Amino acid sequence: MRKVLLSVIGLSLLLAACGSSDVEVMSQYGNEVNDFEVTDENGDTFAREEMEGKVWLLNFMFTNCATVCPPMTANMTQAVNALEDKGVEDYGVLSFTVDPQTDTPEVMSEYLSQYGVPEDTEWKLLNGYDYEFIRGFAEDNFRTIVAPPPEGSNQVTHGTSFYLIDQNGKVIKDYSGIATGDSEFPLEDIVSDVETVAEEGPQ
Repeated sequence: MRKVLLSVIGLSLLLAACGSSDVEVMSQYGNEVNDFEVTDENGDTFAREEMEGKVWLLNFMFTNCATVCPPMTANMTQAVNALEDKGVEDYGVLSFTVDPQTDTPEVMSEYLSQYGVPEDTEWKLLNGYDYEFIRGFAEDNFRTIVAPPPEGSNQVTHGTSFYLIDQNGKVIKDYSGIATGDSEFPLEDIVSDVETVAEEGPQ
């Protein structure tokens, strides 16, 4: 009887280990992204349910950004290229504009074309909403700020993080989307985590 009990315990531990992941959910996250229905760079509808079954990297940006967005987009492209080189499948990128009045589908499509993103990459540049939506969406789901430009400027204030989201739409963690101070852009961490969640499934 004792041998049977030990075998059951051992099997339970093995199964628990197989279901665990090296990618830990950050304490401030663990929530699932709220429902939404927006428009992508091709003018097509993209809704929350279309996130199901894929791992996503998500960020906030706008095409007229004169400071952080160009390096953020270049860094996201670098991550995509590294994931493609490793043969990682079932992942995508979602970039929500924080300047929806300016960033039409045509403007956003032209913007992304400048970065040499691999053709088969599912990278959605999203619009089709107003400022109040994106401010609330950013705060409610990602604990980050979107604020209007100061007077006389067209530069929207927004966070620079990349967010990792699993196949069930759960927010797992964030990364700096740019190099900060003495810290480099965490390319290896991002690629490793996306690969791990893509292979091991929802967290």
